[in-house]
Amino acid sequence: MKKEIYITDYNCVTPLGMNVACNWEALLQNKSGVALHKIIENQDAFYASMINSEKLEQEFNKNFGYQDFTRLEKMFLLCLKPLVEKHDITEETAFILSTTKGNISLLKNQSTLPEGAYLSRLAQKIADFFGFITKPIVVSNACVSGVIAIAVAKNMIGAGKYKDAFVAAGDEISEFVISGFNSFQAIGTNPCKPYDKNRNGINIGEATAAVYMTSDTVENEKFSFKVLGDSAINDANHISGPSRTGDGLYASIKNAMTEANVSAEQIDFISAHGTATLYNDEMEAVAFNRMELQNVPLNSMKGFYGHCLGASGLLESIISMESALHNTLIPSRNFEEPGISQPLHIITENRPAEINYILKTASGFGGCNAAIILEKC
Repeated sequence: MKKEIYITDYNCVTPLGMNVACNWEALLQNKSGVALHKIIENQDAFYASMINSEKLEQEFNKNFGYQDFTRLEKMFLLCLKPLVEKHDITEETAFILSTTKGNISLLKNQSTLPEGAYLSRLAQKIADFFGFITKPIVVSNACVSGVIAIAVAKNMIGAGKYKDAFVAAGDEISEFVISGFNSFQAIGTNPCKPYDKNRNGINIGEATAAVYMTSDTVENEKFSFKVLGDSAINDANHISGPSRTGDGLYASIKNAMTEANVSAEQIDFISAHGTATLYNDEMEAVAFNRMELQNVPLNSMKGFYGHCLGASGLLESIISMESALHNTLIPSRNFEEPGISQPLHIITENRPAEINYILKTASGFGGCNAAIILEKC
């Protein structure tokens, strides 16, 4: 008999707040973290979603006192602390960390590679602080990392390798990341507009997010979501461009729905990737239509949070679960006029809805695509 895996707790640290409750309230009020920021000297300010460093320091010092951690590490510690305080860590507990670039900022002005820049070192430092016993697992697969981290935890717990898992995801805005996306001419000149006719690129964001997953019964939990299915497919189309026919995303969604034994008619809500680039949004529209999901309410959270790289998939999964708990659909911010060739049911305002089955998708550089199905219990 297949083991059932649940998400029973979560938290996030973002420009909209230092916990889930603050984030949800901000979303209901249509507040966005996207604003003009000057990150690189000799370059103009650009739109990004960035955590206020002074507020971050205040919150960290209030919870931990002064300790020598990088800015990203402080974001991770603040995000994980409430979960670790509520759930025991044992020799059967996994710690999975999702990130694309980790402490990449440590490379600035360095002639040699600092130890802290290794992703494995970042994961071990966080694990050691909280007292994890098992060796941490790093998931770093471009912008699908956050979704795949959930799948990794699900499959490892399901296989009996672990009893439960803490999954954390995070990335911060850095000169390295900004320079990389600038080289692709992918950064928008205005607040991003996923799926809109006038979209012209992404806004970079930063955040940390964390979930607690377990195979135990959840009778005493205030909520739980069952991870019914998952899939990750690489379309091998291009190093930075998705398949124009949506092959990888289509196959990922199909596999996840097949494992979950859920039909298109049962999906109540899609938390899509929606980067606001020309090809990503078009590819998603094609893939969703191929799966006959074009009538399912859909949003992208990028207009609120920007693109948080390795954190985006986990953060957006958390927000989708909050939507289900509150029976409220959140709009795809900044969407006005369709700019895709095939129809999608894009949410344009807060509205009530019964949400039991969620499809969360992600796509990223290197042709990677991923999907998970969540069921509200």
